[in-house]
Amino acid sequence: MKQWITIVFIATICNFCCKGQKIIPHFSCQNPSFDKKVKNMLSFNVPTVDVDFANKNKENLIFLDARALEEYQISHIKNAKFIGFNNFDTSVLKDVPKESKIIVYCSIGYRSEIIAKKIIELGYKNVFNLYGSIFEWCNKGLPIYDMNNNQTQNLHTYNRKWSQYVYNEQIIKKW
Repeated sequence: MKQWITIVFIATICNFCCKGQKIIPHFSCQNPSFDKKVKNMLSFNVPTVDVDFANKNKENLIFLDARALEEYQISHIKNAKFIGFNNFDTSVLKDVPKESKIIVYCSIGYRSEIIAKKIIELGYKNVFNLYGSIFEWCNKGLPIYDMNNNQTQNLHTYNRKWSQYVYNEQIIKKW
């Protein structure tokens, strides 16, 4: 709880004091090349958390997957709900209290940042973008699950170009 208060406080102060400025978090992805790509792709206009924090606190979080349905069906973070990107589906949120701690992710964080902003605009108070998203989750060797809730090594990497940012050799890249 103390960590959440600190994160929300810092995000609020940064938002208030630094309107219009790009606030880049202090954390980074394991691979410098991937980290540079993520930092260049994100606008940091919503609070961001790293994979280690999300994994450590996963029991108290709601994970929302902002990728295409095909990507989600191949694999996702355990118990993540599909919210989509092109067909953003707010019905997933109908039973989610506005104070819930929500982590939105996609492949690297670009699409999820856009969806996280939309969720915040709907009045949700504790919404965060997952820095490096499912690619960094997999790069750190954390488990992903298929539609039958079985652990899998398959990961939809969007396309061949983006698959270069998944470094974990245990992962089977699909596109």
